[in-house]
Amino acid sequence: MQERTRLWAIGLILLTTIFTSAAQVFYKTASARLPEIVTNWPLLAGMVCYGIGAVLMILSFKGGEVSVLTPFLATSYLWVTLASYLVFGEEIGMLKIVGVCVIMLGISIIGYASRNSEVLEYPEVP
Repeated sequence: MQERTRLWAIGLILLTTIFTSAAQVFYKTASARLPEIVTNWPLLAGMVCYGIGAVLMILSFKGGEVSVLTPFLATSYLWVTLASYLVFGEEIGMLKIVGVCVIMLGISIIGYASRNSEVLEYPEVP
């Protein structure tokens, strides 16, 4: 039985990547305030973002195949690269750009293949 991945599940997994990427930016900001923990609001914000991301990921898995949805998590490399440039002023070199493009190409290939592939039936093991 082949399960089809629904568009809303892909949307939720992409939203997951935005929350988890935001969490990483918050954690980087929080690192400057260590060893302060309880009043370190960026640390707490990062934890909340990761929690929301986890809930969204679990919900997205209800709407599709893990093998299709999980590669979309790699889009977080794009979001974190952009955020590190915009928020922290980090440089983005040509190799980073090529790396992110390769990741995006890989996601596209997996998505295309999942829509146009036949399901392999494996014999049951006795």
